[in-house]
Amino acid sequence: MNLLNTTKNPTMTESPSQFHGIIAYPVTPFAADGSVDETALRRLIDRLIDDGAHAIAPLGSTGESAYLTEAEWQRVAAISIEQANRRVPVIVGVSDLTTAGAVQRARFAAQRGSDAVMLLPVSYWKLSEAEIFEHVSAVARATDTPIMLYNNPATSGVDMQPEFIVRMVNAIDNVTMVKESTGDIQRMHRIAQLSDHRIRFYNGCNPLALEAFAAGATGWCTAAANLIPAQVLELYQAARAGDFDTARRVFYQQLPVLQFILKGGLPTTVKAGLSLRGFDAGAPRLPLVAASMESRVELARLLDQALAR
Repeated sequence: MNLLNTTKNPTMTESPSQFHGIIAYPVTPFAADGSVDETALRRLIDRLIDDGAHAIAPLGSTGESAYLTEAEWQRVAAISIEQANRRVPVIVGVSDLTTAGAVQRARFAAQRGSDAVMLLPVSYWKLSEAEIFEHVSAVARATDTPIMLYNNPATSGVDMQPEFIVRMVNAIDNVTMVKESTGDIQRMHRIAQLSDHRIRFYNGCNPLALEAFAAGATGWCTAAANLIPAQVLELYQAARAGDFDTARRVFYQQLPVLQFILKGGLPTTVKAGLSLRGFDAGAPRLPLVAASMESRVELARLLDQALAR
């Protein structure tokens, strides 16, 4: 049987407006002793929601999910869902090197009340499309929670082509959304073309935000909401209203910050930026290291420019 041609169960339903707009990626704060700073995490979730985020997505690359123990991962997931308290949807990153680990995390997130999960296939050995399909299918079978399929070859070692992504979304129940982070705008256009604009895709590459909204992205998954929340929200609102003159202006004002935090590594640069804005999220976890003084000075300058009116 060719699993890639399986048709999705027509009874699967989901509100098309539930996941949209600015999907904020919180860092995972650490205390001085290296443990997860639960108080700071709760404060950060409140801060992102109060600043206008439409959804929260903990435990992605920005949240240093790969560097947490399983007990820490579960605690961060539970706190994030609890603290959001249904004020906005929560999309928990459940990626793991093993299928069993990703299944376990998806079940945990669903049981705790996550509105969706985000799944990035992660590879040590190069995975075939059939292996990726079975990995995603196994997670989908484990829970009815909507799944955001995440493509980020720079961090995962897996690059899913648009044709394969669309086949998976069409075939696997509850895989309903795609986060595209390759930095190639043509991937987004191709997903829209192949699906006749039925599949909701989300921009995961900060410097492509303007182009992604012009291409029809439903939302922007971004760590920049930690640092310049008003600016990223204004960009989304202008693009949604079709006011691309305003969208271009606010995008180019914030673009140097978007480029800097991506190039410098999101956990490192976002934690440095939060510190500059008066929020202590601690240092990133080794092997990541804190931003240098030179980087902090440059980031401070760029933030001042982005925040200037």
